[in-house]
Amino acid sequence: MTNVGIVLISHSAKVVEGIYDIITQMVPNVKVELAGGTDDGEIGTSVEKILQAIDRTHHEKGVLLFYDIGSALMNAELAVEMTEHENVAIAEAPLLEGAFVAAVESGMGKTLEEVKEAAESV
Repeated sequence: MTNVGIVLISHSAKVVEGIYDIITQMVPNVKVELAGGTDDGEIGTSVEKILQAIDRTHHEKGVLLFYDIGSALMNAELAVEMTEHENVAIAEAPLLEGAFVAAVESGMGKTLEEVKEAAESV
């Protein structure tokens, strides 16, 4: 079964690593990729990291992006515009809780729209 992929975007690599651990232990059948920190390992976000995470996660069901604060949204929006993939969306939801709910819904085989709606209802 192919599920909606999830990309976690944060200013901190450690933040998304922890969320990744929670999600993948509870919902192991969903592809989750990380885009935490800058390209040189500092606090911040990177469009290039986000694009690479989208590439690693994408398939026909799509990818849903979650972000933490400030410029993470701006860089997520830029990555969505730049990617060659279709079915890539940004969730307006809390990073941890939203991504967890999305993973559960994705694991049940729901569509990108259904997964996004569930995450945004948190």
